[in-house]
Amino acid sequence: MNPTFGLVNVWMQGDAVSRVVLLVLLAMSLASWLVIGFRLLDLRRLSRQAAAIESFWHAKDFAEGIRALGPVDSPFVALAQEGQKAATHLTGKGSAQAELHEGFDFSDWVTRSLRNSVDDSTARMQSGLAILASAGSTAPFVGLFGTVWGIYHALMSIGMAGQATIDKVAGPIGEALIMTALGLAVAIPAVLGYNALVRANKAIIAKLNRFAHDLHAYFVTGARVGSGKHT
Repeated sequence: MNPTFGLVNVWMQGDAVSRVVLLVLLAMSLASWLVIGFRLLDLRRLSRQAAAIESFWHAKDFAEGIRALGPVDSPFVALAQEGQKAATHLTGKGSAQAELHEGFDFSDWVTRSLRNSVDDSTARMQSGLAILASAGSTAPFVGLFGTVWGIYHALMSIGMAGQATIDKVAGPIGEALIMTALGLAVAIPAVLGYNALVRANKAIIAKLNRFAHDLHAYFVTGARVGSGKHT
C-alpha cells in the first residue's frame, strides 16, 4: 500500500469537516464500547445476585435473607426492603393523622411499592442503552456524510489539477470511502451490543418480577407461592 494513502492521510489531508467527522465517529465508538463493557460487568453481577434468591427463601429470618441476597445496592435487596417497608408501615400505623396512601388495601399498597422498586431497577439497568441506539442508528449516516464530503473535495482537487487519470482518482476517492467503512464499524458493534443487552436485561427483569410476586405473596399471606408453609 502506498504510504501516502490510508487513514492517516485522510486525517492529514482532510479539512476541518473531515476531521470533525472522524472525531465524532471515534467518540461514538469509544462511548459504545464503554457502555457495553460496563453493562456486561453489571449484568454479570446481577446474575450472581439473582442466583442468591433461593438462599433468601431458605434463610432463618428476613434479616438473614437480606444479607444472603448480596450488597445493599442489589435491586433484589432493594425490592425486599421496599416490600418490608410497605408492609411494616401499613401494619404498624397508629393513631397518627391519616395519609392518602393509607386508604389503599394492604395487598394493593404492597403491590404498588414492589412495582415502583422494579421500575426503578429497570430504569437503572437500561441506562446507557440510548447511547448504543443513537450510535447504531446515526454512525452510518455520519460516515456517509464524511464520504460525500471527501469525494466532493477530491473531485474539486482533481478538476483544479486538470488530471483525471485513474491513479489520480482512485486514491482520493478510496480515502473518502473509508468514512463509510468507519461508520459501519461503529454502528455494527453498537447495534449488536444493544440487542444483546436488551435480551439480558429482560432476563434479569423477569427474575425481579418473579421475586416481587413471591414477596407479595409472602407479605400478604405469610408464605411464598407454592411453599405450602405459613408463619
